[in-house]
Amino acid sequence: MIQSISGILEIKRPGLIVISVHGVGFRIIPSASLAASLPEEGSSVTILTHLHVRETELVLFGFSQSRELSLFERLTTVSGVGPKSALSILNVSQIDQFITAINEGRTELITRASGIGKKTAERIGLELKGKLDIISAPQTISLMESDLELEETLIGLGYSKNQARTALTKLDPTIKGFKNRLRAILKSGKQPTR
Repeated sequence: MIQSISGILEIKRPGLIVISVHGVGFRIIPSASLAASLPEEGSSVTILTHLHVRETELVLFGFSQSRELSLFERLTTVSGVGPKSALSILNVSQIDQFITAINEGRTELITRASGIGKKTAERIGLELKGKLDIISAPQTISLMESDLELEETLIGLGYSKNQARTALTKLDPTIKGFKNRLRAILKSGKQPTR
């Protein structure tokens, strides 16, 4: 219904942004990749959106790329997966990692998402296996395993689980190798909150 919104980024907080369009503020729940890529407040932006309609409210979810939006919409077709769960799944991995995990039957990546247990992860894997884009599996599986180790290392260094996941989603996917990826996160200046 509302495919995208273009306007001025009025408010940018964790888990919430407000885009002002001709005097009307649209409240949007952003994906982690969108939140990481947003400019400063007061800047002009265009956000891809999904409007979720419930009996008591309308909720807009925002995305940085069409592929992410498509995957979100596909996830919400799975029984037991609502929009907040779908967003949580997208926030724990990169799109290619998620697609490869599904196509390879490796649902442990999905269980890292808040509110997603083993049974739901298996249902997602069963319903979506073979229905998502095929990509270069060996490289992505290796990257996934490295990122699981990297997340554990960051937690050991004092990052919260959420901070570690956010740092991983913001990390440039072209950076390869555990040490290089860890170094890039530590150089980014994002320090753990203690």
